[in-house]
Amino acid sequence: KAKDLRRVAEPLITRAKQDSVHNRRIAFARLRDDEVVAKLFTELGPRYQDRPGGYLRIIKCGHRAGDNAPMAYVSLVGGAGEAVAE
Repeated sequence: KAKDLRRVAEPLITRAKQDSVHNRRIAFARLRDDEVVAKLFTELGPRYQDRPGGYLRIIKCGHRAGDNAPMAYVSLVGGAGEAVAE
């Protein structure tokens, strides 16, 4: 399911790089929340303006104890406090 999340989230972030009414309507059709769409276009779009793709990091963290389901952490790349190579 983490890989499926990537297929949904990354195209929305790519559209958020270019703020237009058309892109906002496409994002709203998928997300259905004005606050989330606003955050997508005001924070995430400008944050990844120079990055060509690969906005999510998926880290597998083993299996859940109860039902042995595979688990993973999903995070945005380039967040606050992240090390940057010079």
